[in-house]
Amino acid sequence: MTDAEVQDALDRWVARLTDALGVDPAVVDVAEVLGLAKETAHGVARPAAPVSAFIVGLAAGRAGGSAADVERAAAAARELLVTAELGSEADA
Repeated sequence: MTDAEVQDALDRWVARLTDALGVDPAVVDVAEVLGLAKETAHGVARPAAPVSAFIVGLAAGRAGGSAADVERAAAAARELLVTAELGSEADA
C-alpha cells in the first residue's frame, strides 16, 4: 500500500468506527494517538502502545470525552514516559 492508500484506509476506518460506537470523530486526533503509541512503544515496549492508547481513551471518556480531556490524558501518559525514561537512565 502507498502512504496515500494507508491514510485513506485509516480515515475510512476511523469514520466507520466512530460512527458505529457513537463517538464524535472531531475528538479523535489520529496523529496524537499514533504519536503517543510510537513514543510508548519505544519508551516502554511495543505491547504497551495499544494498551496505553486504550487506557488514555478510557480516562478521557471518564473525564467527559472532550478533546481537552483526551489532551490531558495523553499529556499524563507522556509525563509518565519521561519519568520512566529518567528512571531507566538512573538504573543504568
